[in-house]
Amino acid sequence: MDEKQKVKLILERLYKTWPHPKTALEFENPFQLLIATILSAQATDISVNLATPALFNKYPDAKSLAKAEVLEIDKLITKINFHTNKAKTIKAAAQMLIDKFNSKVPENMEDLDSLPGVARKTANVVLGNAFKKAEGIVVDTHVMRLANKLGLTNSKDPVKIEQDLMQIVPKENWIDFAHLLINFGRKYCPARPHECANCPLGDLCPDKIPQ
Repeated sequence: MDEKQKVKLILERLYKTWPHPKTALEFENPFQLLIATILSAQATDISVNLATPALFNKYPDAKSLAKAEVLEIDKLITKINFHTNKAKTIKAAAQMLIDKFNSKVPENMEDLDSLPGVARKTANVVLGNAFKKAEGIVVDTHVMRLANKLGLTNSKDPVKIEQDLMQIVPKENWIDFAHLLINFGRKYCPARPHECANCPLGDLCPDKIPQ
C-alpha cells in the first residue's frame, strides 16, 4: 500500500466518525477566528474558548482591540498560556489590520502571514475555516505526531511535513484532514500511553503492524 492509498483509507474511516469535522475554536467571523487562533498557540482550545466570549464582547472588531490598553486585554485572557505576550500580539495584529488591510482579515496566505502572531499554521486555520480556502494543511502538534506515527512523513519540521502531506492528501480534503487527525488524536491516539484495542486505524499504524 502506498501513502496515497493509506490516506484514502484514513479519510474513509475517520469521516465515518466525524463526517463534518471542524475546528474546536469557537468564532462568529474571520476576525474572531484570527484572534482565537493566535491565542491558541501553545494553549488549549478549551482555555481559549473560555476567554474569548468576554474578550470579543468588549473588543468586537479590529478598531476596538487596537485602541485597547494591553493591560485590559491581558486581564481578559489570564487563563491562556503566555497571556501577557499574546495580549501585546493581538493588539498589534488588530492595528496592522487597520493600517494595511482596511480593518479586514486578508484572505490569502502572504498577507495573513505578515500579521503579528501569524505563521503558516495560523494562516491555514483562518483560510480553511473562515474562508473555506485550501492553500495548505494545518500542521499542529497532533498532526506532526500522527503524520509521523502513521508513516505519512519522516520529518519533524512542520513546513516539510505540510509539503509531504500536500503531495498525498487530495486537495479537496486538505481542510478536513487536519481536523480529522486532531480529533483522532484526542479520542483514540493521544501522546500519553493508551490502549489501542479500538483504534480505527490500528492496521494502518506501523507501530501496530506485525513485522
